[in-house]
Amino acid sequence: MTAQSAQGRLEGRLALVTGASRGIGAAVARRFASEGAQVVLTARTVGGLEEVDDQIRQAGGRPATLIPLDLRDFDKIDALGASLYERFGKLDVLVGNAAILGTLSPLGHGDPETWQAVIDVNLTANFRLIRSLDPLLRRSDAGRAIFVISGAAARPVPYWGAYAASKAGLEMLAGIYAAETAKTKVRVNLIDPGVVRTIMRAQAFPGEDPESLKPPEAITEAFVELASAACTRQGETLAAG
Repeated sequence: MTAQSAQGRLEGRLALVTGASRGIGAAVARRFASEGAQVVLTARTVGGLEEVDDQIRQAGGRPATLIPLDLRDFDKIDALGASLYERFGKLDVLVGNAAILGTLSPLGHGDPETWQAVIDVNLTANFRLIRSLDPLLRRSDAGRAIFVISGAAARPVPYWGAYAASKAGLEMLAGIYAAETAKTKVRVNLIDPGVVRTIMRAQAFPGEDPESLKPPEAITEAFVELASAACTRQGETLAAG
């Protein structure tokens, strides 16, 4: 155990991060590990997960548990809770970070398959994660669920139909979960990361200079705050930007 992890605010806590192979998810995973957490990382890209695990180990963190997972495979999400229970007996932190952009286009021109994929990953997968992992979060002495939302859902913006609708739905989903857990030790909150240098941002704004944007590492403090056992927030949205 390193001196850094021994003093970390997440020492001894088990945290699952979705979309952890790159961008915000990878930055949060590295930061959680540096704060002493044991991290469970999911993403579709095995190589990306292994790279993040290597970075965690090189920084002196505990080796991560890697779970290659396509969040559209709902049966595997359903089985995830049982697998984590068998191995760890509980879960302290869930970070629902994974998302896809889809295609920015007029609603009337939208492809139904693309719409469904965006809704599946950004919204339905988080419902399935709650359904699968809520019993484990309740077994923790301080269960924490954090969901990543977007300013794109703050008001109607042309061409952002599927993505904005999915994130607006996620806000409501998380708010309901927070209301349902208000009298428990589980705390459920949301983070709006703001404008961050990610591959998704580059897809949405291809003419933008990525070097003018803050890196994902710059917003991880908000995640640590909401993941800590000391957090008392419930049903709130924290702006990380």
